[in-house]
Amino acid sequence: MCGIFGVLDLRGDPIPDSFAEGMGASIVHRGPDDEGVYSAGPCLIGMRRLSIIDLAGGHQPLSNKEKTVWLVCNGEIYNFRELRKELESRGHQFLTGSDCETIIHAYIEYGDAFIHRLNGMFGFALWDARSKRLIVGRDRLGIKPLYIYNDGRRLAFGSEAKSLLALPGVSTALNPAALPDYLSLGYVPAPRTIFEGITKLAPATYLSIQAGKIEEHRYWNVPIDINRALTENQWIERIRDQLERSIRMQMVSDVPIGAFLSGGIDSSAVVACMAKASNAPIRTYAIGFEGSDADNFYNELPYAKRVASLFGTDHQEILVKPDVVELLPRLLWHMDEPIADTAFITTYLVSKFARQDATVILSGVGGDELFGGYRRYLGDHYLRQFRRLPAWMRRCVTRLASALPSDRHSGWLNLFRYAKGFLASTEMSFERRYTSYVEVFSEPQQRGLLTSTDACRSQAISAAFTRAARGDALNRMLVVDAETQLPDDLLMLTDKMTMATSLECRVPLLDHELVELAAAIPEDVKVKNGRLKHIMKEALQGVLPVEILDRKKRGFGTPMGAWLKRELAPLLRSLLSEQVVNQRGLFNPAEISALIRAHEANHIDGTDRLLALMNLEVWSRVFLDHRSPADVALELKQVGS
Repeated sequence: MCGIFGVLDLRGDPIPDSFAEGMGASIVHRGPDDEGVYSAGPCLIGMRRLSIIDLAGGHQPLSNKEKTVWLVCNGEIYNFRELRKELESRGHQFLTGSDCETIIHAYIEYGDAFIHRLNGMFGFALWDARSKRLIVGRDRLGIKPLYIYNDGRRLAFGSEAKSLLALPGVSTALNPAALPDYLSLGYVPAPRTIFEGITKLAPATYLSIQAGKIEEHRYWNVPIDINRALTENQWIERIRDQLERSIRMQMVSDVPIGAFLSGGIDSSAVVACMAKASNAPIRTYAIGFEGSDADNFYNELPYAKRVASLFGTDHQEILVKPDVVELLPRLLWHMDEPIADTAFITTYLVSKFARQDATVILSGVGGDELFGGYRRYLGDHYLRQFRRLPAWMRRCVTRLASALPSDRHSGWLNLFRYAKGFLASTEMSFERRYTSYVEVFSEPQQRGLLTSTDACRSQAISAAFTRAARGDALNRMLVVDAETQLPDDLLMLTDKMTMATSLECRVPLLDHELVELAAAIPEDVKVKNGRLKHIMKEALQGVLPVEILDRKKRGFGTPMGAWLKRELAPLLRSLLSEQVVNQRGLFNPAEISALIRAHEANHIDGTDRLLALMNLEVWSRVFLDHRSPADVALELKQVGS
């Protein structure tokens, strides 16, 4: 695990060695244990290393014996032992015990087809000195990020955008085309980034660069062929077997390993399989918030403790009252891009807690996207029932619902929030209905908010639906999630926040073989009679207790909406004041003021929209105004003093 970076001169001119210093220094947090650079003529590749496997011999860049192929890789290759054995039988001589060295020999043996043989999470750069060819690639699900900058003369890459921003001539200027994406989704989906001139390499993609020519290759897609030949019991057996295999494979480590445990189905399933595969107690870590009823609404510690007791884990938990004002500038610097998902705060806090005695952590990220865990997946189920009502009754219910109060930090108000969203979407097309469930600002809201009409519409969701044109409705939504929210929101924040604490996070539920298995399950088996994650819950019967399997879903976030009405209200009004908004020049201050009032009065739940705007302003102060996170935090603290 590490951070990688590099530059290739597309005209063949030498790259200054001085470039490596700034690019590597910006991501020391990703790899505090070691550093390394290979530079030869037009190519420079480098890394910062967090030692996980082959602690003594896994220094990067790695090469073959002949020093003709060089590699830097961020991530882990989980099937490296089997792959190494196969390659050694074909005469390859390995120089280290590193899992990543298998990439070099697989490339030499199989050419570009090597990438299909890798099971893992990775972002890598491979330089073939024989043919003067650079290959830059990313894993199938986009677990490890990779940023690209190409000005026509040089192509640069890095695990974080900060490495690219360290290069001469690379600007932090805001990309206006990314604004609609960000406002619509609360994150910027690949290939765009918030920075003008910098892109993200899409998941399951690699670039081949030779003689100034750049070719992009997509080498894998989430399958869209549904298998209706298996019985429910056969699916259950296959899911159990693959879950255990994927988790066991990802437990290989030469350093202390643990697991995040929220007490939800996904993290509990990971812990259960880890406990089965281990001879020693598993380390588990949980976090809760202390304070008001809204804080307690997000407190999952009792569920986590129940699972930890069941499997005899070495369980540690912490109750926190985070200093959000102090955290936001620093965490957004680590994120590189603004985000409207409060889970980035929670993930950082639990990562910092776990890093005290673990270097590798397993997480349950991905289970909802594989097996149908989000409430939005029930939209069609409830719509069929709703349409059985007479038209006059549907109109009456919809009008009444629009007047309901809304808040996500209490049971009834949270239910009203979902009901209002559902009823507002009942006359929409399937794709538009899905979009309404995931969007932060709708297109009409954006038009009222933005001061410029030059920005184009966000096309990320519609483009993903075009690629997922086949399959049943649920599995189409799951494919869209796997191409948008999963890599560019959940996995991005997981990578950035764990690496901010120098912690490696693995996501075994996103093993590509498990993903391929889950993608073939029909929708009426995944979500049955309105029961989310039906088949996964059935597969875990007898493994997890009923109170865990059937508990209501709770997101891994914070009570941010409540905080914005109380202790963070001064911060909110300062960051989004008329003066600040006018100075930045992007938004209409009257629209923002109206949004704040509606949120504070519980007319709407504006948490995501307000956080999107606040985080964009904090991000702007750090990156656009070129200020340190500490300086911005000091300024923000003075607001509430």
